[in-house]
Amino acid sequence: MDLRKTRTIVLNEGSAEDKREQIRDYFHKSFSIDEQLYDTLAHDNAFYLRAEQLRHPLIFYLGHTAVFYINKLVVAKIIDERINPHYEAMFAIGVDEMSWDDLNDENYDWPSVAEVKAYRDQVRARVDQVIETLPLSLPIAWDNPFWAIMMGIEHSRIHLETSSVIIRRLPLDQVRPLPLWEICEETGPAPDNELLPVAGGNVILGKKKDHALYGWDNEYGRHQFHVDDFQAGKYLVSNQEFMQFVEAGGYQNEGWWTAEGQRWLEFSKAEQPLFWVKDGPGYRLRTMAREIPMPWDWPVEVNYLEAKAFCNWKASESGLPIRLPTEDEWYRLHDLHEIPDQPYWEHAPGNINLEFWASSCPVNRFPFGDFFDLIGNVWQWTETPISGFTGFEVHPWYDDFSTPTFDTQHNLIKGGSWISTGNEATRDSRYAFRRHFFQHAGFRYVAAEQELETIEAMYETDDSVAQYCDAHFGPDKFSVPNFPAQLVKISLQAMADRPKQRALDLGCAVGRASFELAKHFDFVTGIDFSARFIRIAHQLQEKGVTHYQLPEEGEIVSFHEVRLSDLGLAGLAGKIEFSQGDAHNLKPQFTDYDLVLAANLLDRLYDPAQFLLGIHERMRPGGLLVIASPYTWLEEFTKKENWIGGIRIAGEPFSTLDGLKEKLGSHFRLVKEPRDIEFVIRETARKFQHTISQVTIWEKLP
Repeated sequence: MDLRKTRTIVLNEGSAEDKREQIRDYFHKSFSIDEQLYDTLAHDNAFYLRAEQLRHPLIFYLGHTAVFYINKLVVAKIIDERINPHYEAMFAIGVDEMSWDDLNDENYDWPSVAEVKAYRDQVRARVDQVIETLPLSLPIAWDNPFWAIMMGIEHSRIHLETSSVIIRRLPLDQVRPLPLWEICEETGPAPDNELLPVAGGNVILGKKKDHALYGWDNEYGRHQFHVDDFQAGKYLVSNQEFMQFVEAGGYQNEGWWTAEGQRWLEFSKAEQPLFWVKDGPGYRLRTMAREIPMPWDWPVEVNYLEAKAFCNWKASESGLPIRLPTEDEWYRLHDLHEIPDQPYWEHAPGNINLEFWASSCPVNRFPFGDFFDLIGNVWQWTETPISGFTGFEVHPWYDDFSTPTFDTQHNLIKGGSWISTGNEATRDSRYAFRRHFFQHAGFRYVAAEQELETIEAMYETDDSVAQYCDAHFGPDKFSVPNFPAQLVKISLQAMADRPKQRALDLGCAVGRASFELAKHFDFVTGIDFSARFIRIAHQLQEKGVTHYQLPEEGEIVSFHEVRLSDLGLAGLAGKIEFSQGDAHNLKPQFTDYDLVLAANLLDRLYDPAQFLLGIHERMRPGGLLVIASPYTWLEEFTKKENWIGGIRIAGEPFSTLDGLKEKLGSHFRLVKEPRDIEFVIRETARKFQHTISQVTIWEKLP
């Protein structure tokens, strides 16, 4: 089985059965190469080292890529039984230094490598069974059940890249070179770089939903831009060319660095690129599993902040408008050379897709017309923070893939590296990282007069998120009091003189109830399944302010600002922890609560009985569970066989309140009669949803 030369699947042609076998083959090859990457670790204890403080130890990623399949198949309602709920919570989230990531080692009791590998075997067998039995029709578009399979495969291929970077940062005695991961042995004098002209023109980006290849949600929509004429470096910046910056005191002269770069310099104490190893008066280079004499003709690998500082220095030295390319300029250079897309290659045209080496190679090895390395070798940093194209839609099965990065803090990298495979090695891929992060990434500089677009803090335009921002923090509508604030008021009345140490706001959305609870409790946890909501809650926690836009009529929108200080909620951030999580399968540390508030959550759960039968384990005796729900049961969210009410049993009506009493009766008593609470969601200036939620309050029995 050749693991090194696989291609992503063309999803709109051929027979269904042939496509099933192609996907099965792609899945197993992806699963195997993911595992064989970790064979480079010399000892099991290497899995538990934190080589990169902003990421988990590698044991997390060994579990994460397997867990992802199960979690997405559950979300897509393709399977309804988990394999190991504990693992599927532990290994679910925490990979890109997002504000809500849980990187606290104290919250993890990592299993052994053998146990995780045994779990992976179970996942492999289960996914293979799904591929075998799931009905398949072509084309496979993003609402097709097989899209969830492709999502898992392509996700695992992203982690080939990110895990290989972490492995590259482990101590050398913790890794070992293997034949599958042989590095390039070619090196020589570095070529002199030069600027070559690039003709301007229109760039049109964005896939249509019927595109032949799998894509992440940020690749869809439409973007059009006219690029002016510019010049671009013939080569990627080599180690030798970057050495000129180092020798000029580039890391000591703050004048070349942005304010963000200066903060990173102060924090990191960097004096040269991360993968350069000081060796007396010279340097060696750390590859994934070896240290080698410095190949000065290989591309330098740096973060955005270093690349930007080099460009600023180069501009000063040359008198030219040197900077990094924008995403549009990168595409203009790419498209002028008519590079075929990955599945249609006869052979990879550059050092990409693992078709050559498990390392970089000389910058003059792969020509594209007069230029070199337009794709492959290392990723290329751009000046462009990632955002969605016009018409961007969140994929419902993975709502936190793109939107958390639309924060102006994540810049696009283009072109792929030697280990970029699958979707990463296609023309339309759009990946972005925080500017201080390291990938196998370097850069090509341009000389361009065209001004960069100013990126400002965005107004939240996601309709659902903006509606909740308004419902939680906006003005009251039709004299209906604020719903989360009312729920907290009712909860506190019921709490009376009970202890108020820890509260859990489950299904917290954008966080109003969490902030209200923090006025009265020592500590509050806010959890929501959607990263789109958690992002807003955390932004309010960090900055005390958020912005959103609402539709008025047609194309007319209004812009709104929310400040916690205006609502009497300032100064509470230190008492709240926001986290992304699944109410059915919470991590172990979320426990010992005096109050659990579950607002408008129940009828959106895929298995509400599982939630109700287990929530007592998260609470202290005498604690209160407050449930609010309009009982709007829809098969879109909950299969009918999982409804706990709103059904007929033996021909007689069985209400959701009946179901709550049945499911909670063993561990709770109903302490107050149910109460109806109104809430209003604004859709446009003249259209509102007016809903009534029933509130029930339950005391946990001793």
